[in-house]
Order: sequence, then structure tokens, then C-alpha cells
Amino acid sequence: METMQEIENQKQYIEKVRIQNEGKELKYYILTMGCQLNENDSEKICGMTEKMGYKLTEDYTQADLVIFNTCCVRENAEDRLFGKLGELKKVKEKRGTIIAIGGCMMQEKHITEKIHESYPYTDIIFGTHTLHKFPEDLYKILENKKKLQDVIDIDGNVYEGIPIKRTSNVKASVTIMYGCNNFCTYCIVPYVRGRERSRHPKDILEEVNLLAKEGYKEITLLGQNVNSYLRAEKWKEQGKEYKGINSFATLLKEISKIDGIERIRFISPHPKDFTDDVIDAIASSEKICKLIHLPLQSGSTNVLKTMNRKYSKEQYLELVEKMKAKIPNLTLSTDIIVGFAGETEEDFQDTLDVVKKVCFEQVYMFIYSRRVGTPGDKMENQVPEEIKHERFDRLKELVESQILKNNQKYVGTIQKVLVEGPSKNNPELLTGRTDSNKVVIFEGDLSLKDKIIELKIVSEHMWYLKGIII
Repeated sequence: METMQEIENQKQYIEKVRIQNEGKELKYYILTMGCQLNENDSEKICGMTEKMGYKLTEDYTQADLVIFNTCCVRENAEDRLFGKLGELKKVKEKRGTIIAIGGCMMQEKHITEKIHESYPYTDIIFGTHTLHKFPEDLYKILENKKKLQDVIDIDGNVYEGIPIKRTSNVKASVTIMYGCNNFCTYCIVPYVRGRERSRHPKDILEEVNLLAKEGYKEITLLGQNVNSYLRAEKWKEQGKEYKGINSFATLLKEISKIDGIERIRFISPHPKDFTDDVIDAIASSEKICKLIHLPLQSGSTNVLKTMNRKYSKEQYLELVEKMKAKIPNLTLSTDIIVGFAGETEEDFQDTLDVVKKVCFEQVYMFIYSRRVGTPGDKMENQVPEEIKHERFDRLKELVESQILKNNQKYVGTIQKVLVEGPSKNNPELLTGRTDSNKVVIFEGDLSLKDKIIELKIVSEHMWYLKGIII
């Protein structure tokens, strides 16, 4: 009841700002950094902002309100933010633009202190746990003309009913849980997003059902560790179990029953929590995409232990073999961090060995970036930058050679492709994605947009496939 009342309060602030903005034709600009969870948060920020009377612009120099939704996973995000803030100084002086910064980075004290010191013209700072209060924060700025910081360190509540503006008419992300309990030593996320809090199954199913009625065909379930969904909640003891949903596997099965939703994806699971019932749920449903993102981070058991990942190289490979045996047409993507503290050449060779054995469909590769506040940042045996980059290049070379090999298996096959619209590189062609998230370009009529069609793959081109309508 408390969270429902809070959202009602924010709706009142939305209306107050809308009345102030009536007839002014105000514009807003938003820059989203980071993961799909941040993108989903930005959709909510946009939903609230547009209800307050602002219209989206792609040109920040023409914006009356600029919003940065930040990420703190890697250091280059900080450099990007500070660069953008520097560019905005003259825009603010000219237009009186309101500058608001939210997201994970704002939960870090040393970052907010730097903003206050170096960019004092910033108006609003809000954290991951106070996103829902953005209308109230904006109203206070408009009324009082004083900069405002709205960040709390405690774990936030789960708020339902926040307005949302989707960036697609056919694909949507649905957050099922917030926060993380794993405390990997390289990762800042548990410190900025808090402990795990799961949304109630009823609220998730209502959101997905509404998306289906609105014509959405593909959904991606989001969480820092989706396969620990509900694990931190005492649902049975509280009598809150809904339609028998008491785990991630049972949630997947129930969502699979919803008419209209044709594809279900999820990110990110944790290998240590990938249970047999989840594997069975994926294998038994035609709707659940058979491209599974399974973060490796390192192929070395020693490095994995230092990372606090709680599985070994051998356990990871055993899980992959079990999944391949049970799930037809399984393909895998992964995350790999190169150059974590203490990584030796032998450790790196273990990573290359896992990549060779699994032959991932997609690999998201990152050079380790130290994050203030994490145990990894305090470790003394840091790998020199030149060695990190050299190892990254070797991993990249291996991965790209495997992509060429993987792509060959698609040539001559029939693939179901969700058509997204004109290709960005060649507007005369259409583009879409397969179940395994491969980009396919083809000749076709724009009326095919947002439909799932069958294409025959005729050639491969490293980062995309080419198809023809059959």
C-alpha cells in the first residue's frame, strides 16, 4: 500500500509539472549508458517526462531538459559523462536547460562529490532507488530553482505503475527483479543497486499480458541474476504464491502460456544458479529462444575463485554439456573479462580453452576496469595495461574466427526472423533478427516490419547474414 500511495503522489507531481508546461512546447534529451536494465529504466524516465509535457529531441542543444542515465560498470562511462557535462555548460547558459543525472553512477559518493565540485550547474542528481520520484524532483527544481540531490543508500522498494515509453512497437524488456546478492569482486552493482528484490509474479504477468494485447511479440526478462528470481523472498510463508510461480523456471513456464508473445529471452543468469528445472523449461517451450546468455567472465578456476564466481572451469563446461544435451539447437553467448587482478598467462590460456570448446555464438569482451569500492580495486597484483590489451586482441582474434565458422552453419537454412525495419547501413534493405539473435538483411516491403517471417539464408558476412523471402 505504501508503494502504491507513493506512485499516486508522483502522478500528482506529473500533473503539476504538465500544467506548468502547458503551451510551452518544451523538449527533452536523454542519454542512456550501460545495460538493458538501464535502458528499461530510461523507458520509465521517458514515460514520466512525456506525461509532464516534454517532447523528445535528438539534439541536446535544443533541449529544455537533459537527462543522463548513467552506468558505473566501466571507467569510460565516467569520462563520457563528464565530457557531456562540459559540453552542456554553454547550452545551459543560453537556454536555461535543466540538467538531471540519474542511474548507478549517482550511488557512488566520489562521483557526486566531483559533480558538485566541477559541474555545479547540474540541477538534479537522483539514484537507482529514487527513479520513481523524478516528477517530484523536477517539480521542486521548477518551483525553487535550487539544485537537488535525491539519493538513498538503503535498498529501494519495488514500485509498480510507473509510466513507460517503449522504444519499440514489437520488442519489450520486462524487469523481473532488482539488485544482486552475489558480490563478485570486480563488480560495483550490488553496492549501487542493492540487494535482490523480486517483483510479484502477478505484476509481471499483468505487464506481459498487456504487452501481448498491444501487439508485442518478443519480450526480454531482465535482472542481475534472473535465475535467482524469488529466492530472496518468503513468498510461500507470506501466502503470496501466484499461479504456482515460486521460481524462475515456473515463471518462464507461465509466461510461455501467454498468447501473442512469440519469443521470450532473458538476461542475465548466473552459471552457479542455472538449475535443471530452468533447463527443462527452456527445452519444453518453443517460445523461449535457444540463444542463452551464460556469463563466463574467466575460464580459469583460480581467477573465478578470486572473482568470487563460485563455480570452476570444469563446472561451467559440465553445465554447457548438460544444456546442449537437453536443449535442441542451443546456442550460447557470454561475457568475458580480460586481465582481472592476478590473471597469469596460464589463466588466460584457460579462458581461450573454454572459448574453443564452447564455440560461443556471441562473446562480449571487456578489459578489466578497476571500480572504486570493490574488492578487486584493492588487490595488489593488478595486470599491466599493455598485457591486458595484448590478451584482449588474442581473444578477439579467436572469437572472430569462430563467428566465421558459426555463420557457415546458417547458410542454406530457413530461419524465422523478426523484422525490425530498414537497415541502418542500407535503408533500401530490411533488417531483422533470428531466434539466435543473428542480424539478417534482405529485400522486402516495409509492410513486413514487426512481423515474424521465414527467410532462407543465402550468404554470411561476419556481422550479419543475408536472406531471401521464401
